[in-house]
Amino acid sequence: MAGYDGDRFRDAYDTVLAKWPADREALTVPTPFGETRVNACGPREAPPLLLLPGGGGATSVSWYAQAADLARVRRVYAPDLIGAPGLSTPATGRHPRTVADLAAWLDALLDGLGVTSADVGGHSYGAWTALHHALRSPARVRRLFLLDPTRCFAGYKAAYLLHALPMLLRPAPHRVRAFLEWETGAAVDPDWLRLQEEAAGFPAVRPVTGPRPAPDALRALDVPVLLLVAANSRTHDPVTVAVRAGALLPRVESAVLADVSHHALPQAAPDDLTRRLTDFLSDG
Repeated sequence: MAGYDGDRFRDAYDTVLAKWPADREALTVPTPFGETRVNACGPREAPPLLLLPGGGGATSVSWYAQAADLARVRRVYAPDLIGAPGLSTPATGRHPRTVADLAAWLDALLDGLGVTSADVGGHSYGAWTALHHALRSPARVRRLFLLDPTRCFAGYKAAYLLHALPMLLRPAPHRVRAFLEWETGAAVDPDWLRLQEEAAGFPAVRPVTGPRPAPDALRALDVPVLLLVAANSRTHDPVTVAVRAGALLPRVESAVLADVSHHALPQAAPDDLTRRLTDFLSDG
């Protein structure tokens, strides 16, 4: 697509990946939907943790600020979403098109990694994907953490959609930068920002979308959940997200992260984010 340069994207991707721990590994896992790139780190004998990135220009490498600390307590597996910016390669005519497809892709990915069940975490769209997977395959999810999840417990703010519209209609680096600077309201890692810019125009397939999870399904989810919402999020109302999740999920622990926005997670998160994540994962 016009404006997209694969070499520049790969260089930006590798620059952010270099911030991961030195023991990182690049894995390629075949699935019925294509080959999935997984960035992994941490002891192989440690319990597995699957990390799902947000949508848009986010990729697996966006977890770089958390990877080292999480790898002290878990074997971290961070995939690039099939059909989204990153190094995964969708099979011709076989990319995920429904929520059921996404869940089947994750099941196949875990199978390919030799993982029966895992702790699962996600940010934004990745949290939406992780929650739907937990609802469909609860036996495969030990613990679940959701970082400022979108379309799980509340809809988007109108102002957020209006600001995102130019970037969505005509992707371009300067539109991506303007949108992220508006939403974050603060300086962000320039290497991460460059990767978001280089993802503009990436030849991605249409992302899977769908309704919020059904309230009855959420009430029946017998999995420990950690919900962390961004106090400065312009995506949705953080209080509404926390209140609705608390009313629906039977085993949820919630907290509001001060002084951080939606798109600044997880790479520019407050100091206590890692502590909350590791405490949650180590509890039981």
